[in-house]
Amino acid sequence: MVGARSQIGNRHVHKIQKHGMIDLIKSIAAAAANQGHGQKPFYVLDLGALDRAMDKWELCLSQVKPFYAVKCNSDPTFLAALAMLGANFDCASQGEMEAVLRLGIPPNRIIYANPCKAAAHIEYAAAVGVNLATFDSMMELEKMKKWHPKCNLLLRIKAPNDGHGSLRPLGKKFGALTEEVEPLLQYAVVAGIRVVGVSFHVGSIAQDPIIYRHAIAAARAVFDVAAKLRMPAMHILNIGGGFRAGTQLFEHISNTINSAIQDYFPKDIPIVIAEPGR
Repeated sequence: MVGARSQIGNRHVHKIQKHGMIDLIKSIAAAAANQGHGQKPFYVLDLGALDRAMDKWELCLSQVKPFYAVKCNSDPTFLAALAMLGANFDCASQGEMEAVLRLGIPPNRIIYANPCKAAAHIEYAAAVGVNLATFDSMMELEKMKKWHPKCNLLLRIKAPNDGHGSLRPLGKKFGALTEEVEPLLQYAVVAGIRVVGVSFHVGSIAQDPIIYRHAIAAARAVFDVAAKLRMPAMHILNIGGGFRAGTQLFEHISNTINSAIQDYFPKDIPIVIAEPGR
């Protein structure tokens, strides 16, 4: 059941037949127990499943660049495999950025997607060249101006209907309200801070595809406010996470996202990114 063996970093990778994973897991667990390591926890990763998931993403959301949420699994072998498959990375802390950069992945493949960042972590991002981040408040703008003034920023907005279409809504913690958008952008203009796009997150484990459409419509409105303020044209849309990989619902959500992007950005389609994790 086990085929050729290769290596990623200092980790050995076995190529096995599709239905051979359980047998391999049992053999690895037995070998660990025989060597006296039975009490030490370890992971067995099916990188074939990861490859299939990335293929599915490319099939359903070909115009959306995935930035994997490192908080979900920071195992270095897993991250290295993702990088080899073309994924980028969503980091929420200095530790997560370090985990990605340690693998030789360039900083331009990282978004610092935390609307409430520690000053020391902002300084670290500036030092290593992570130049894309999110914000949702005046306080965060002031922090970025002080510690990373050259960073390109995405304004994170509260997704409309947040909490009605996902199991774990995030709108109570993160995201600027509609009435806060224009004052935040005006401050950014005066302060000389580059706001290059919009970000949202509908919440973890989305249940209803329509919430993505509503959120993309809200993002379009922010692009229009920026144009009204004569800001440089925004060109990035971050549609966050909440996807349920391996389900038919993912296909429905993908269709909704694709049609909404075409409807609300018919002539000026931005660079679209997302933050899948589960």
